[in-house]
Amino acid sequence: MTRSIKEWIGKTHDSQVPPRVRLRIFERHNGICHISGRTIRAGETWDLDHVVSLINGGEHRESNLAPALKAPHRLKTAQDVAEKSRVYRKRAAHLGIKPKKGRPMPGSRASGIRKRMNGTVERRT
Repeated sequence: MTRSIKEWIGKTHDSQVPPRVRLRIFERHNGICHISGRTIRAGETWDLDHVVSLINGGEHRESNLAPALKAPHRLKTAQDVAEKSRVYRKRAAHLGIKPKKGRPMPGSRASGIRKRMNGTVERRT
């Protein structure tokens, strides 16, 4: 069976989902939060969540959206960001890219300052 209504696809990742599409997504999931599995009651605030998050390669389209209650949605978003950070760190380590460290220890070669025995301080060249 083919789809009678064309699927909505966002022009950009931050384009707002139209109300008619929000309603279609809500009805397609029977008003159930896809994260907690609980029915969304009248008056409760809910968001549209990307099943595969945008930062992890998901698309901003109707088939990748599902209704989610506000509190579980915030937790899932935090987990998605943590996963992306973990993947980035592992990939950078695999490629030999080391994270920049903090300030160098004063007086070390990396600090660019040399202290002489007589107490004078000068820049390294």
